[in-house]
Amino acid sequence: MAEIIAIANQKGGVGKTTSAVNLASALAHFGHKILLIDMDPQGNATSGLGFDKKQFAPNIYNVIIELLPMDQIIKETSVKNLSIAGSNSNLAGAEVELVSALARESRLKGALSSIKNNYTFIILDCPPSLGLLTINALNAADKIIVPIQGEYYAMEGVAQFMEAVQKIHAALNPKLELEGAVLTMFDSRMSLSVQVKDEVTRFFSSSLFKTIIPRNIRLAEAPGFGQNILQYDSRSRGAEAYLTLAEEFLSRRGLLAAKKTPSGACREQIKEEIKTIEESLT
Repeated sequence: MAEIIAIANQKGGVGKTTSAVNLASALAHFGHKILLIDMDPQGNATSGLGFDKKQFAPNIYNVIIELLPMDQIIKETSVKNLSIAGSNSNLAGAEVELVSALARESRLKGALSSIKNNYTFIILDCPPSLGLLTINALNAADKIIVPIQGEYYAMEGVAQFMEAVQKIHAALNPKLELEGAVLTMFDSRMSLSVQVKDEVTRFFSSSLFKTIIPRNIRLAEAPGFGQNILQYDSRSRGAEAYLTLAEEFLSRRGLLAAKKTPSGACREQIKEEIKTIEESLT
């Protein structure tokens, strides 16, 4: 049965979608069956994996509002082992429509029950808000990962967000736990980034991932080509960081050694395989 991981932060521009897409892709490259669900009306996770979000229909809106079975919207991506349930701007209306809906906080949770056995992990890319879409995601999730950018005002709203998570844990989802925070857009050359790291470490303590996602132009470019960072530039610092994050995530579960990639390869061999694929396409 899949473990459901919500990637969430009420603050926008923190690398949430970048982390959802690339962590999901890295886990898939390690041989795990992954479903990425785009819960953000901006649909950036959908387009970031090469889909035209305007044409992605039916989508998660139809599941949440019309109770369409989840398996009717899932599509395979260009990444082996990675599937997506996409979204687009239609999902924006769901916040209003859910207000008067029956079981409004549990629509996603109910929809996932029929497909959980098909995947190792289900990754939820949440919108940058504390609305009903995010509440649906957190009500369905087992764990939450909080991306925090290594910049000024990084911790703004984080305490409030974690209080909301605790309320959802108490009122709706007692199994919801903090997996950890991950620092993103980190520039070690800036003293501010180091100060932010210290502040985040104090707040999250041992739950903070050791892996730090650097500020990297290749990470910023990849979505424009509808590719994850491993497809776009497997040699980049961004690709290295998300492979390392996936390793750390798996090692917390004792899965890194037990679950090999399809070819039985280690991380370096994965990168070489991706490189070979890239070169064959040029």
